[in-house]
Amino acid sequence: MQTTPDPTRESDPDPDPDSAQDPTRIALVAFPGIRAFDVSVITEVWGVDRTDRGVPPFELRRTAAESAPIALRGGLSLTPDRTLAWLARADLIVVPGLDDQPAPAPAPVLEALRRAHARATPIASLCGGAFTLAQAGLLDGRRAVTHWNLTDLLRTRHPRVEVTQDALFLHDDNIWTSAGTAAGIDLCLHLVRTAHGAETAATIARSMVTAPFRTGTQAQFIEHPTPRTDRDADTLAAVRAFALTHLAEPHTVAELAARAGMSPRSFARHFQATTGTTPLRWLITQRVAAAQKLLERTDLPLPEVARRTGFGSEITMRQHFATHLSTSPRDYRLAFHHPGQTRG
Repeated sequence: MQTTPDPTRESDPDPDPDSAQDPTRIALVAFPGIRAFDVSVITEVWGVDRTDRGVPPFELRRTAAESAPIALRGGLSLTPDRTLAWLARADLIVVPGLDDQPAPAPAPVLEALRRAHARATPIASLCGGAFTLAQAGLLDGRRAVTHWNLTDLLRTRHPRVEVTQDALFLHDDNIWTSAGTAAGIDLCLHLVRTAHGAETAATIARSMVTAPFRTGTQAQFIEHPTPRTDRDADTLAAVRAFALTHLAEPHTVAELAARAGMSPRSFARHFQATTGTTPLRWLITQRVAAAQKLLERTDLPLPEVARRTGFGSEITMRQHFATHLSTSPRDYRLAFHHPGQTRG
């Protein structure tokens, strides 16, 4: 991952006055020991120009305490193009995971992260990057997640952190942490979705050939004794496909279980083992996602959006938007509706 550096500098030119939209500034915090995979994920999400597909412009900078190339595992290297001072200009700061979790991060990095948090700049860490945030003291008294195989180590080394392993990513006081490896993709796409809407996140996800979001928790990936092959996996997939193509209809666990040829209890158990969540929680997540698309792409009245996505009423849809997205359908449409899209 040898990169060609721009001249290292503390500031950038003023935005082009003729530019339709100023880029969102993303700072990748680099130092010896960071994981090449996480650097690649951050670069793929924010470092590729997709404005021709309707994605807003991003400005991704590789920031470090020094300008010298940083060696990465596998014979790769990364060349910083900005110093840590550029974090003061960033709209979002992302910290990659580490190859060696207990290794201390450089003091200038920790101090720069503390200053950024004091300025209320959002900070996200991927996988073992939670250890870096913990070393900076940013996770003290806060909930955090990391790779399931590292949770005990994080608890031991940083007892003031409220470590959990039941999520793919977590948000606490403007700080985001994510579970291992692929969960870093989930978090990056979620940050895009939160700032720029579900359609933008979906466009990036399609170009990466990955899901815009995954349901469930990290629990579905934790190592357990291997059970017998689940002969009902295809049946469960077919049931989920049916529910997705009939979102407007009311669904109960009993009805979905009957379609799978199982008892409700057996269906719920197999469903959670496969997806990491319950049937009804999964269904609500799909309905919220479908409603997001309709709010972005159409001018349908809110009651009609609620009907088409199976919420039944605008009030119910509003309640689930508040729970899942911390906003209302009306405010979501104001923020992410694309003029010129299909009307109705």
